[in-house]
Amino acid sequence: MQIKLTGSRTWALAALASQLIVGMPLAGHSQDQANPPSSTAPDNSSQNKNHDKTADSQKENTSDREITQKIRQSIMADKSLSTYAHNVKIITRDGQVTLKGPVQNENEKSTIESKAAEVAGSGKVVNQLTLKQ
Repeated sequence: MQIKLTGSRTWALAALASQLIVGMPLAGHSQDQANPPSSTAPDNSSQNKNHDKTADSQKENTSDREITQKIRQSIMADKSLSTYAHNVKIITRDGQVTLKGPVQNENEKSTIESKAAEVAGSGKVVNQLTLKQ
């Protein structure tokens, strides 16, 4: 039986063979002995079950999605906000908006809340943002 290898298959096979011969790990699979994995699990699903509002709890109705989208666009357009602020969770249910996640400072916290209130309306925003530690 003869297998014909062409183009990218040849290069992939050659790269794999060279890694096996040299004994080096493939890119992206190296294990850094100096930095062992952290002792805390990255999955916090069990903690999220205790929260009444998570991003998964947002309904798929059009009005709630539009509110969330407009708030997100407003936050992303403000380049003075940190990456943390750009990544806050925005959860909208029946027109009520909940903001969650860490931000850099009190100014970002109030800026995001005011942007959400501009879209959702006064009294429709619950600010659960926290300060990054």
